[in-house]
Amino acid sequence: MTGAEIVLQALRDNGVRHIFGYPGAAVLPIYDELFQQEDIRHILVRHEQGAGHAAEGYARSTGKVGVMLVTSGPGVTNAITPLQDALMDSVPLVCLSGQVPTTLIGSDAFQECDTVGITRACTKHNRLVGDVNDLAATIHEAFRIASSGRPGPVLVDMPKDVLFASGSYTPPEAVAARMSDQPDRRGDIGKIEAAVALMAAARRPVICAGGGVINSGPEAVKLLRELVDLSGFPVTSRLMGLGAYPASGPNWLKMTGLHGSYEANMAMHDCDVMLCIGARFDGEVTAGVNGFSPNSRKIHIDIDAASLSKIARADIGIRGDAAHVLADLVGLWRALPQAPDRARLTEWWSAIAGWRARRSFSYAMRDDVIMPQYAIERLYQLTKDRDTYITTEVGQHRIWAAQYYGFERPNRWMTSGGLGTMGYGLPAALGVQIANPNSLVIDIAGDASVQLTMKEMSAAVQHQAPIKIFILNNGYPGQRQHGNPDFVKLAEAYGGHGIRCEKPAELDDAILEMIEVDMPVLFDCRVAELANCLPMICTGRAGSEPKG
Repeated sequence: MTGAEIVLQALRDNGVRHIFGYPGAAVLPIYDELFQQEDIRHILVRHEQGAGHAAEGYARSTGKVGVMLVTSGPGVTNAITPLQDALMDSVPLVCLSGQVPTTLIGSDAFQECDTVGITRACTKHNRLVGDVNDLAATIHEAFRIASSGRPGPVLVDMPKDVLFASGSYTPPEAVAARMSDQPDRRGDIGKIEAAVALMAAARRPVICAGGGVINSGPEAVKLLRELVDLSGFPVTSRLMGLGAYPASGPNWLKMTGLHGSYEANMAMHDCDVMLCIGARFDGEVTAGVNGFSPNSRKIHIDIDAASLSKIARADIGIRGDAAHVLADLVGLWRALPQAPDRARLTEWWSAIAGWRARRSFSYAMRDDVIMPQYAIERLYQLTKDRDTYITTEVGQHRIWAAQYYGFERPNRWMTSGGLGTMGYGLPAALGVQIANPNSLVIDIAGDASVQLTMKEMSAAVQHQAPIKIFILNNGYPGQRQHGNPDFVKLAEAYGGHGIRCEKPAELDDAILEMIEVDMPVLFDCRVAELANCLPMICTGRAGSEPKG
């Protein structure tokens, strides 16, 4: 088999049905093979950054490894942003990149770059393949590494002469698994027993769920909800953990963090025992580390040992997969000689009720202009009973989406968490729609952020992916009188459908029109110009000191 044929067969054997890419000279042998088969569908994007974010959306909505294909030189450098994005948000991704022929490497050849060197810091693993006989095994290992332990992006760099060369194909089962591909997913049972003892005695407990719960899979989500029901503990989540516990659940405190609810941040600050599962204590939660939950005993569960006590010290740090550790927590809780008395939590829930009464997500409604919070509330009410997936760009609109769109299930909320990548949402929505062709996929966007990857609207039209781009247009990306395009005309120029809405009374009908149109839509929702994202924790302050 040629190297290009090996690549396609390796993808098939790893269950790949869709790849997102953009052609170039170094990967033309692969494209020649792609066009002669129908097992794997290639989604042509308009920019390599779009390919990466689309692969991320595909991966996060399905739990599978997303795949992107880029050429050498600028193709690789354009892929750096989504690779770093996937690394920070633990998204399983395999990037196949072309490279100049091996005889030209190091000669400053046309479209050559040091791909392995450039991507070493933004991938979980990378490798340059110098021998066609190593190609299949390298790709199989890439999929294993991307999806094992803490998921992340892996890059395989393939010189053009290797893709043309003939060699032997190695099936996945013939590639011995490495120890690093099989991390121990079970936590230390002694530490888990200590955690249960701490939880059983707690009077002011709180559970904080992160994206690691969702990454672990449906079983982890099921066990988290079971633990909440058994213990009666209040539960909050980080931005990436929305949907791990249902927004309609009685124990839900809403999101914690920089723009989290008052009740969530106060509970995190005043608790005596904090159980953090699959979340990093990043700056948006801890703010001033010294003032972060000063009187609590912290139990931290994470698949990545490096995350334990990295920012806030954990009293009990448990390295393990969320599903496995939660299974042990639930089992040990059920096995307690006597169920902990829930009456001990009465004062705690009373305090929480007082914080909830502050209604920290409330806002002043207006009749003359659409408030952005109201726009998200109406979008939620009109789509919550449908099979809906939400992606976002990055900006104020993302915060409002997290605050006002209630997520009942996991894997329905796709946003750029750690890197905060503007332009993420539109191509991510394309990837989600390709993976879920019969679902409603909406990118909640800002008028500035969405323009960074607007060209992928063309890809959505070409591939008949009817994504909905719901733009909260305040015309204010850091400065007034920003020169926005006419989004309705822009949609029509791409071959999509454009909608503009400026009045609250007309919003519902416009949203329903957006939903029913069977093609990509740009929805220009004109919202109040100077609305702010509140509440907000001031920089360096504790979670108990919100700005408003």
